[in-house]
Amino acid sequence: MSTQHTYRVIVRGTFQDLTDAACGRLLAEVEEHGLAAMQFTEEGSLTYDRVLKHFSFRYVVVSDAGDGEEMASVIAEDRALTALREAGYGHGELRSTATDMDTMKINRKRR
Repeated sequence: MSTQHTYRVIVRGTFQDLTDAACGRLLAEVEEHGLAAMQFTEEGSLTYDRVLKHFSFRYVVVSDAGDGEEMASVIAEDRALTALREAGYGHGELRSTATDMDTMKINRKRR
């Protein structure tokens, strides 16, 4: 049995070829997807602004530690692709960064 680690993954991309209907939906919900809405969740948190150019998803991914950050990134990108496809949002290439929360070192200030 392998050890499970928790990863925080940010998937970034650019909207492309959005239909008028997709733009309308995104703009109608823009206040719900701003900076204040940023949080890491298993289902993903989508953020973007009124310009409708760039977007990001924030995911929590739990996977085998042996698979590392690369696998966590692949899983998160797959989730983002599914969400974008289901919503009908066109996009360009996705890129991601993952952080292993179980190995992250926290530097505490000394007094």
